[in-house]
Parts: sequence; C-alpha cells; structure tokens
Amino acid sequence: MAGRLVHFEFPADDTTRARDFWASLFGWSFQSFEGPIEYHMTQGVDPGGAIYPAQDGERGPIVYFDVDDMDAAVGRVRELDGEAEDKQPIPGIGWFSRARDTEGNEFSLYQTDESAPDVDAG
Repeated sequence: MAGRLVHFEFPADDTTRARDFWASLFGWSFQSFEGPIEYHMTQGVDPGGAIYPAQDGERGPIVYFDVDDMDAAVGRVRELDGEAEDKQPIPGIGWFSRARDTEGNEFSLYQTDESAPDVDAG
C-alpha cells in the first residue's frame, strides 16, 4: 500500500553498542547480513528495521515508505519541490531512493521488485 511505513534504519557510530541499546530497550534481536556493507536487521519487528555504520555524520532514523511505482514517486517528489535521488536496486528485493521533503526532512522510498538487478552482475 503506497505511503505505508515499511522499514526503518538507524545509522550508528558503533553498531554493537547500538544493537545492545535497542535489544535492552525493546528486547529486539538482530541478524547480521554478509554483503558489501555491514547491516544488522531486526528480527520479529514489524515493520522491520536495521542498524548499519553511519556514513558522513548521518544521524537520526531513516524511514522507508512503500510506493507502487518508484519512477513515478521519485518524479512526484521532485515535482513537489522535494529532492529525490535516482532509484537504486536492492538485488532480488526491490528499489529504494533517498529523498528529502521541502522542509529538509530525510526519508526513503521503497518498491518491492524481486527482479531488481545485482549491479555487480552486469
């Protein structure tokens, strides 16, 4: 459903410390994923979330909203004077785009698409 919150992320300077904090606060558990970046997904939490190493001073949660058509959603954000990066694949899962509203609030768009390509496979 378009506009539904589907995922959240917390950038962290110390991912172990952050996982310990959220596990102690809410009882969350995490599964770590192998890949090009360190990424720890929550288990049994809806919507799902993750902790990853902060980059370039990132702070605050990043929320992902579901869209039906990533290209149309990116275009609409731009039409409304917001900012949106071009879509990027999450191989075999879908697409995402980091965006910013007219007030500077950061968020992300997400579209499920199992045919999203692996950029390294090409």
